[in-house]
Amino acid sequence: MIELTARQLKIVDIVKKQAPITGEQIAENLGLSRPTIRSDLSLLVMLEYVDAKPKVGYFPGRKSAGGDNGSDRMREAKVRDIQNVPIIIRETTTIQDAVVTLFLQDVGTLIICDGEGKLAGVASRKDFLKVTLGNPGSASMPVSMVMTRIPKVITTSPDESVLEAAHKMIMHEVDSLPVIDADPEETGGKPAIVGRLTKTAIVQLLLDIETTG
Repeated sequence: MIELTARQLKIVDIVKKQAPITGEQIAENLGLSRPTIRSDLSLLVMLEYVDAKPKVGYFPGRKSAGGDNGSDRMREAKVRDIQNVPIIIRETTTIQDAVVTLFLQDVGTLIICDGEGKLAGVASRKDFLKVTLGNPGSASMPVSMVMTRIPKVITTSPDESVLEAAHKMIMHEVDSLPVIDADPEETGGKPAIVGRLTKTAIVQLLLDIETTG
């Protein structure tokens, strides 16, 4: 069974006893604000410990009554098991070429490297949209002008659990994470890019666990 935090276990217990219950009511029970427990609720819904119905509230999920083999498999899964090939561009790439790559590869975020091929930053569709709207001269600008730079980039490593990585995505509201070398000190302190982890890959893992029992 997945080792939920004490607060998450309390949330599951509150939902079992008081369903249907709103997020605000759960937060009030805990003496916390609604934003404080947002990531906990998102994770519990994703793992099916609680279920959410719009305009109604939260209900006990399929797994709230106890553990199952799927829970153990989700806990044991590592990022390396489901990571994808990274879509990488250089920080000197123009915004026009970056946008073309974004759509040709059908991804929401591009991973950006420096001249040595090490992680320099990331840029999302939203980043490109912000700079290109009403700014015809932006097409020739380097992508480094709009990217989120290291160390503000949220990353994961091949040995991190998928559950921990999923929690990062929810907490930071991102759709994907660069997968970097677990020990960047060995490469001069600059993290080497070894893959990318997407929400789609995590959902696929959950579906595989569900269908194979």
